[in-house]
Amino acid sequence: MSQAGLPHPFHTPTPEQTAAVETALQTRHSMRAFLPTPVPRETIERILQVAARAPSGTNTQPWQVHVLTGEAKDRLVQRLHAAYDDPEELATHTEEYAYYPREWVSPYIDRRRKVGWDLYGLLGITKGDKLRMHEQHGRNYSFFDAPVGLMFTIDRVMQQGSWLDYGMFIQNVMVAARAHGLHTCPQAAFTQFHRLIGEELQLAPQQMLVCGMALGYADPEAVENTLVTEREPIGGFVRFLE
Repeated sequence: MSQAGLPHPFHTPTPEQTAAVETALQTRHSMRAFLPTPVPRETIERILQVAARAPSGTNTQPWQVHVLTGEAKDRLVQRLHAAYDDPEELATHTEEYAYYPREWVSPYIDRRRKVGWDLYGLLGITKGDKLRMHEQHGRNYSFFDAPVGLMFTIDRVMQQGSWLDYGMFIQNVMVAARAHGLHTCPQAAFTQFHRLIGEELQLAPQQMLVCGMALGYADPEAVENTLVTEREPIGGFVRFLE
C-alpha cells in the first residue's frame, strides 16, 4: 500500500483486474429508467471517495457535489416539473452556459439526431408527437425515477481547465458506480433551471451548476435501457505519428 493507504501506483494489474476495469468502462451508458431500490449512503460515499482521485490541475479539486434523496429530491422534482410543464414559466429559464455548440455541423449534428431518433424509436415516439417528446424529456427532471440525484457545482472563479478536470471527476463517478452494480445518467438538462435549483439547494452566489446525474439500479425491463450508442472506431479520431 502507498503512504496514503491507497493501492501502490506501480502495482501490475491481474488479468481479472484489467477485465473488471474494462467491463466497468464498456458497460457504462446512460440509463433512462431506474428501479426504486434505495442505494445505501455508505455506497454513495464510497463512490464519491474513489471518484475524487480524479486528476486536477495543481490539485485544485474543483468539484462540489450535492446528493439528493428522499424528501429533498422529491421537493426539487416537484418544482422542476411545475416549471417545465408551464409554458410561461419555462420561457423564463435559460441555460447559464453553452453546453452545446451555437451552430451545429457534421458529424456532430448527425450523431445527435441519430441518438435522439434511436431513443424515440425504442419508445414508439413518432416524428411530430410533441406531447410524448415533451413527456420523455421531462423525465430528466425526475432523475428518471432514480432514488439518488446528484448535482455538481463549481466555483465561478474557476476557468476552462477546471471544467476539464470536472469532466474527469464525473467520469470517475460513473465508472465507480458500475463497480458497485449501479448505473447513472449524466444530465445537462438541469442547466436550464439553474436558478430554481440554486434556490432549492441554497447555493452560494459563487457556486455555478455544472450538470446533474441520476444514480441507482437500472430497470432491466425498460426498453429505453437497451439503447447503446454507437462509437466511432479509433481510426476515425486517432492519428499515430511515429
